[in-house]
Amino acid sequence: MMKKMSIPTSKTSLVLFLCQIISALDVPLDSKLLEELSQPPTITQQSPKDYIVDPRENIVIQCEAKGKPPPSFSWTRNGTHFEIDKDAQVTMKPNSGTLVINIMNGGKAEAYEGVYQCTARNERGAAISNNIVIRPSRSPLWTKEKLEPNHVREGDSLVLHCRPPVGLPPPIIFWMDNAFQRLPQSERVSQGLNGDLYFSNVQPEDTREDYICYARFNHTQTIQQKQPISVKVFSMDSLNDTIAANLSDTDIYGAKPVTERQPVLLTPTGSTSTKVELRGNVLLLECIAAGLPTPVIRWIKEGGELPANRTFFENFKKTLKIIDVSEADSGNYKCIARNTLGSVHHVISVTVKAAPYWLTAPRNLVLSPGEDGTLICRANGNPKPSISWLANGVPIAIAPEDPSRKVDGDTIIFSHVQERSSAVYQCNASNEYGYLLANAFVNVLAEPPRILTPANKLYQVIADSPALLDCAYFGSPKPEIEWFKGVKGSILRGNEYVFHDNGTLEIPVAQKNSAGTYTCVARNELGKVQNEVHLEIKDPTMIIKQPEYKVIQRYGHVSFECIIKHDSTLLPTVTWLKDNDELPDDERFLVGKDNLTIMNVTDKDDGTYTCIVNTTLDSVSASAVLTVVAQPNPPFDLELTGQLERSIDLSWIPGDENNSPITNFVIEYEDALHEPGVWHYQTEVPGTQTTVQLKLSPYVNYSFRVIAVNKIGRSQPSEPSEQYLTKSASPDENPANVQGIGSEPDNLVITWEPLKGFQSNGPGLQYKVSWRQKDVDDEWTSVIVANVSKYIVSGTPTFVPYEVKVQALNDLGYAPEPSEVIGHSGEDLPMVAPGNVQVHVINSTLAKVHWDPVPLKTVRGHLQGYKVYYWKVQSLSRRSRRHVEKKILTFRGNKTFGMLPGLEPYSSYKLNVRVVNGKGEGPASPDKAFNTPEGVPSSPSFLKITNPTLDSLTLEWGSPTHPNGVLISYTLKFQPINNTHELGPLVEIRIPANESSLILKNLNYSTRYKFYFNAQTAVGSGSQITEEAVTIMDEAMASRQVDIATQGWFIGLMCAVALLILILLIVCFIRRNKGGKYPVKEKEDAHADPEIQPMKEDDGTFGEYSDAEDHKPLKKGSRTPSDRTVKKEDSDDSLVDYGEGVNGQFNEDGSFIGQYSGKKEKEPAEGNESSEAPSPVNAMNSFV
Repeated sequence: MMKKMSIPTSKTSLVLFLCQIISALDVPLDSKLLEELSQPPTITQQSPKDYIVDPRENIVIQCEAKGKPPPSFSWTRNGTHFEIDKDAQVTMKPNSGTLVINIMNGGKAEAYEGVYQCTARNERGAAISNNIVIRPSRSPLWTKEKLEPNHVREGDSLVLHCRPPVGLPPPIIFWMDNAFQRLPQSERVSQGLNGDLYFSNVQPEDTREDYICYARFNHTQTIQQKQPISVKVFSMDSLNDTIAANLSDTDIYGAKPVTERQPVLLTPTGSTSTKVELRGNVLLLECIAAGLPTPVIRWIKEGGELPANRTFFENFKKTLKIIDVSEADSGNYKCIARNTLGSVHHVISVTVKAAPYWLTAPRNLVLSPGEDGTLICRANGNPKPSISWLANGVPIAIAPEDPSRKVDGDTIIFSHVQERSSAVYQCNASNEYGYLLANAFVNVLAEPPRILTPANKLYQVIADSPALLDCAYFGSPKPEIEWFKGVKGSILRGNEYVFHDNGTLEIPVAQKNSAGTYTCVARNELGKVQNEVHLEIKDPTMIIKQPEYKVIQRYGHVSFECIIKHDSTLLPTVTWLKDNDELPDDERFLVGKDNLTIMNVTDKDDGTYTCIVNTTLDSVSASAVLTVVAQPNPPFDLELTGQLERSIDLSWIPGDENNSPITNFVIEYEDALHEPGVWHYQTEVPGTQTTVQLKLSPYVNYSFRVIAVNKIGRSQPSEPSEQYLTKSASPDENPANVQGIGSEPDNLVITWEPLKGFQSNGPGLQYKVSWRQKDVDDEWTSVIVANVSKYIVSGTPTFVPYEVKVQALNDLGYAPEPSEVIGHSGEDLPMVAPGNVQVHVINSTLAKVHWDPVPLKTVRGHLQGYKVYYWKVQSLSRRSRRHVEKKILTFRGNKTFGMLPGLEPYSSYKLNVRVVNGKGEGPASPDKAFNTPEGVPSSPSFLKITNPTLDSLTLEWGSPTHPNGVLISYTLKFQPINNTHELGPLVEIRIPANESSLILKNLNYSTRYKFYFNAQTAVGSGSQITEEAVTIMDEAMASRQVDIATQGWFIGLMCAVALLILILLIVCFIRRNKGGKYPVKEKEDAHADPEIQPMKEDDGTFGEYSDAEDHKPLKKGSRTPSDRTVKKEDSDDSLVDYGEGVNGQFNEDGSFIGQYSGKKEKEPAEGNESSEAPSPVNAMNSFV
């Protein structure tokens, strides 16, 4: 089912006339088409209905019209035909109906006043203009009049009348003085709507002689001036005999002082009035009142509210202004004038009338022969307007009859029209406040179909968007439209298409398969026409990486990304905006292909950045916000309030937080009296607080400053506050950290921490230092000192306790009584040594020493502890003396024992003990000797394996460096290691302690052995040393290996192999020169034989053997490869796995003379983790 919709398309280039019935034709405003079609006249431009002209300039009365054929023009003046050709001052513009009346060459504008109407006519009808009323503007002079001075009593009201001459249009009124300065206006003095100047009450300063009313006539650009008005205000206090004589018996003479008066309305008069205003105009209501004090005006609407958004108050609320009034604004408006003595009110009854206005204006009608149609003319107004029809400018009642036409009030009905029915109809709606006149033609046409859309027009649409294919057409009768896809395609139907009445084909969701050629066919009974258009579908433009929200510190760099994807046939343009406006013209903004970078970011860069990508078909955008943060701006406007002796209130205004909330405020102070220029921390408050009460000290000249803190950092300090000097007082506190410590045995040094400047609380800061011996009934001894922090008391006994105190004082008095501290006079060296020193040996390396404490009186100072001096005299096993190196252990406090760790076994030691105080050490106790028992020895100093044969090895060793006792024997353990890295049975041999070498016999040939060697004392075995060695292989097998390599068959085989290799190399060289690829090497690289890959230590290769790296027997399987497999071709007989391989040297008797030393040399056999049996191949490899 096809859908038909009458919706406009943004793609079409046609502007359509609206018609009242479905059968009417829409005539496109196509210039070529309009040149060919007949059309009745249409008025396109005319002068306003009420046309006020400047009498000094030519009068131009406009009348322009269009039609086919072009219309001719005629005019009426005051209802009769205007003979233009007979008036030399009047001409009509060529191809136009506009009249030009020549006033500047002798004509008079007054002679051409009247009502003019233009008629435009061609063979299809006549259109008429509005009645244009021509009136020349007037700016008459003020009539001469004698103006008497105004003598007014102070406080009375006054009205200065302007009474401007009646002009056309009415003049604009304003009041000025002789210096052309506008007179000041206020609630007391203001100008009314009629131009008069109203004084609610006069004051002495209103006295002047140059109140001048001016009238400005805009049309003639002239200003008329009234004669100056004089006003003299008499004050009651200034009345004197001269005034009384001049004014004779008036009321002013002998008047009482100025008294207040309740309000009285100056305008409007009475309690009620009426006002009529037309719909759409501006309603102005005015109330001006007299009174003393000056009344205040208030406006209300009885029974309703003043209309919102359309109500304004002017002239100090004396004028109520309502714009664009409607019938709903009718009602009673009350103004109330009030002062302290009372009020007065006035009610203005407002009636809103309406000149005619359109509800439905008649529209042009284009019909085909035989069709029906209607013209509708509906208007409203107050009172309701009457509707009358004209045909070609003639009342329809007397116009030529047309059988297809029927008038029904505000509607003309047309039935079965013919070409002769073409005409222009005028609808006139009028009431007592005005009229409306509208022209609408009926044009009957018979035309074959025409397609106005250009042929082969290309449409490009983004995928999944609507596609609108135009087929602008015209024909009479109205053609039927059909669409086809492709040259031979079938007619398009279905819900996937929308067919519009203007011929447009809409594809609501265009897909890739919608692309192609579409044919539009238009046909009516007079003919048929078609047109092809083409549709291309493009991929949509997308932003695949959008800019992201950024927070950046001031002066940093920031970058926004905008990476896009688009159709390859479309050329995108990327535009960056800041806050929906162009980027600032600043070199700091760097626009790249896919990004926007801002260097040295400042606060003004804060905002929303938008990336807009435009192509000829679509547009996408993405936005991100940049927030620039920085440390806060410093606070300002510091204010001190609530000044008291010991406190003050500080308030401030925070600076800009720069997009990072203020977390706290730090308050600092400066003491200009004691430390000028130095700022100290006072306190801090949360960031939401802007006032704080600060505690103060006496005798300080305070200044304060505030620092704001946020997450970014601290602001600059604020400007300092005003200074505040607190009064002096006696000190509140005494010095801290008072101590009494003697520096010599016969003195006491008293020290303290002096008060800071602001702690002095006043001038003349001093200290009263007092002391007395403790536990002795002595009086305090005191001395007063200044500008010091130490006092030395001489002649004291050695190390006795003293009570000490230090009190601050100044010129105003003493600080509170200080607390006492206990000190001691100077120390001397202890007098006696500890007694009864005993040693208990715990084991071969640890001993415990005991002693008796010394009497405290003999310490002569603070007991700090005891020191134990001990040293090794000699080793009991070697009986050789050595250099004595004393060691010291200190035991804090009053301890009477201690442990001596780290002793050497089987050794002779001595020690003594001394007491320690703050002065030094006392005498030593007598030396105490003790011996440590035997321990286990250290490992032998070395183990060497020499002279390997087929079945024997020679071992040599050195005795332990530290025997730690009497050696009784050595223990040797050894076991074989096979090629699978498995360990054989362990053999143990005991060796006397006096031996230093051993020959092991009956060993297996070509076998690796691992040896473990240690020494023993009576206590036990010491740590062991390990080593490995290999017996040599059989001499006969070695000779056979050499003999095989010299056999003729073997040499021939090797030559054949070499020849094959040479041929392969030649083939490879030829193929490479031809540009081909030789894949063997690549395959070898890609699939390398694991058997020939060098192995690493962590893959199971043999490492370096030394006594420093391996002290434990190898575990079974510890030397297996990482893949835990053993190759079948591996041999247990090859020497290549151990020792020096084929590079080893032999004696004349064939014995192996190379010694295994554990050097890290390249050993191919060890690298591949296998031991190969002697073979011809091996011999060849060795030979090569």
